[in-house]
Amino acid sequence: MANIKSSKKRILTAARNTEKNVAFKSSIKTAVKKALELGKGKDKKALAEAVSKVYQLCDKAVVKGILHKNTAARKKSRLTIALNKLAAKA
Repeated sequence: MANIKSSKKRILTAARNTEKNVAFKSSIKTAVKKALELGKGKDKKALAEAVSKVYQLCDKAVVKGILHKNTAARKKSRLTIALNKLAAKA
């Protein structure tokens, strides 16, 4: 444990920020799973909204510094590829 007062504060701040970042990343994963589930169905409007939500969350994470821009691009690309494969099967 740190002895300096400012170091103790930084430890608390880092823990708080880590918790927020983990929650935000989890929301991205949930949105991706929801989009993939909708990709199996017939509702194109709901699918478009879900994909838009994933893109929005990824872009927001990049701006906030939670995800690297290439990581966000990779997630969006993999989602699009997976949805295209589902559409091809149907």
